Amino acid sequence: MTPETPGAKPAARRSKAKPLPATPPHDPELPLARLGWIRRPQLTALEKLGITTLRDLLEHYPRRHEDRRRFDHFPDAEGEQTYCLSGIVGKTVFRRFGRMRSFEAQFQEATDSPLSPVITLRWFNLFHVQKSVLTGSRLIVHGRVRLRGKRLCMEHPEFEIVTEEDRESIHLDRVVPVHPAGDGISVRVIRGIIHRALAECGWASWSDPLAKRKVDWGKALRSIHFPVEPEEIEPARRELALRELLGIQTLVTIRRQAVLRPRGSPKKVTGALLGHCLNALPFTPTAAQTRAIAAIRADMERSHRMHRLLQGDVGSGKTLVAAASMLLSLEAGHRAVLMAPTQILAEQHFRTFESWFAPLGIPVTLVTSSIRKSSASRGDRVGAVIGTHALLHDDSILEGAGLVVIDEQHKFGVLQRARLTTLPSAPDVLVMTATPIPRTLAQTLYGDLDFSILDERPPGRGVLRTAARGLEKLPEIITYMRERLEKGRQAYVVYPLVEQSEKLSAKAAEEEIAIWKERLSPIPCALLHGKMKAAEKESVMEAFRSRKIRVLVTTSVIEVGVDVPNATLLLVENAERFGLAQLHQLRGRIGRGEHASTCVLLEGSGSPVALERLRILERSNDGFVIAEEDLRLRGAGDILGTEQSGLPPLRLADLHRDADLLAVASAEAARILHQDPMLELPSHARLRQLREANSDLLRGAD
Repeated sequence: MTPETPGAKPAARRSKAKPLPATPPHDPELPLARLGWIRRPQLTALEKLGITTLRDLLEHYPRRHEDRRRFDHFPDAEGEQTYCLSGIVGKTVFRRFGRMRSFEAQFQEATDSPLSPVITLRWFNLFHVQKSVLTGSRLIVHGRVRLRGKRLCMEHPEFEIVTEEDRESIHLDRVVPVHPAGDGISVRVIRGIIHRALAECGWASWSDPLAKRKVDWGKALRSIHFPVEPEEIEPARRELALRELLGIQTLVTIRRQAVLRPRGSPKKVTGALLGHCLNALPFTPTAAQTRAIAAIRADMERSHRMHRLLQGDVGSGKTLVAAASMLLSLEAGHRAVLMAPTQILAEQHFRTFESWFAPLGIPVTLVTSSIRKSSASRGDRVGAVIGTHALLHDDSILEGAGLVVIDEQHKFGVLQRARLTTLPSAPDVLVMTATPIPRTLAQTLYGDLDFSILDERPPGRGVLRTAARGLEKLPEIITYMRERLEKGRQAYVVYPLVEQSEKLSAKAAEEEIAIWKERLSPIPCALLHGKMKAAEKESVMEAFRSRKIRVLVTTSVIEVGVDVPNATLLLVENAERFGLAQLHQLRGRIGRGEHASTCVLLEGSGSPVALERLRILERSNDGFVIAEEDLRLRGAGDILGTEQSGLPPLRLADLHRDADLLAVASAEAARILHQDPMLELPSHARLRQLREANSDLLRGAD
């Protein structure tokens, strides 16, 4: 919250924050236990948050700041604004609803004005709250206000208990940082520890690879944690964000240099196998597919290894490009391997490749954790291999691979990808994704890859319409679904959960399947989710493909690869629980045949703002536009995650608004590595540590 927040009023007292004194330097890698003044339970709680050194502590940045020199007026209506309120707890009550337990507290301004609105604070299944939030307590709370019946409520608000001693402390009457907390340690305690560390443990002399910028990054560190005025926060964030991006761009540049080292085996081919395959297809490849295949063939003919990302929206024809690449490798005498993230997708690829490759006399083998089958005759050499994670544990099947294709690559961790890309045969690598990646994000996560983009849809696809609706429209939607199903079409009904959760207010597939069977009787319905056994999932999918099952009640397990052209209806319940890019992926399961298709996104929370967000998908079928919007709304970390990218997390940098910093970081990384390839200079110590900490990531490019 900033001083410009509408409706804000000044607190009764103000105090000028004192600048932090300069102190002798401490080693940034100093274990926190060596400081001597952090209690052992706090050390344990900090360790659970990944904070074990002084550097970890001072890089544990606030997630927001609250200007506690003033607070918002209590609202008298719901809205999407986030409020920071100061008040007194009145009556409290504990309620039970079956397995659900709630604690409520009446919260009002300390003015005792009869006109002041009362807000109900509510927490579910958080038993510790009722022990600390007592009648008469003064609280500072932060959250959104919702109308629940006739009451204005804040559900699961963040809160701090205020004591009289806080008047002259770091917790009140100033711009206050709110750091991420965890089990066994509160926001207040973390705030106090960081404040003392900044005051006692000199950090301004730490190694700074951007010292030539002559910017006091130590001042930026102080300002991001304890700014005197809110105007200090954004310049400090950008200065520290630049250093985050520099670290990541250094890793990407090192990985890029490794990829470009001349190694690998050139694959000179006539293209005869590929030509026979394309001529036998009942359709003509798009211009985008033709360009991608040509770029891949040129890469494979060079002396250095191919390392290419094939990016294409749902239904753009990436599978054909993957098949063409594998045929080029097979003609050159090398085995070709494709790894998919799910058994459902691997089995679908097996059927597709078998139909394309069998007329060419090329055997195809499927390898999953529960299945191993092949179209090869006894004595035939294995040609194309399709599999899941099970491929990682079978050295014999990977021996001699000349090409590795990784489908839906963001579903795999970086070490899993590295296991395939570092085979002794030094294979070419093609990674594919149907999740359109905004350019700024792609430059960061995949700066070591060449790009091919499929931006055309194959001809012969039916029109796909999307409608975002509120829960009250469900009866009309069911009537529409029944009409389409009675005409022979098929449908998916998707839920965010497999089974009910006490923590999340959302519907679950296991509970809803019985309801759908009753609604649509006698139309056959079935359940599919990721926790089912492999054989059971395959049996359900085979029945759906053969139209014995007409409605599949499922989860996001169908997000990638499921291809049933007769399925023309998709209903997503609690659609507000999904990201826009994921919803775009889900609706890619329909519109794959000649019939017109309809995707209905059902918003279950009753929020007008959430419904408006879903309507972005009504307005656009362009995955790249949607991905940019998803990046703006959710941030890069939520879209792909650190585990999938293999890169260090971004704590302050925002790739949507910091594109200019990304360009600066990329140029600085190139300059630093040109000047000091081994990062041996003292000013590059932090980058050297980052390289060593991510050696597994970098090894994936060697």
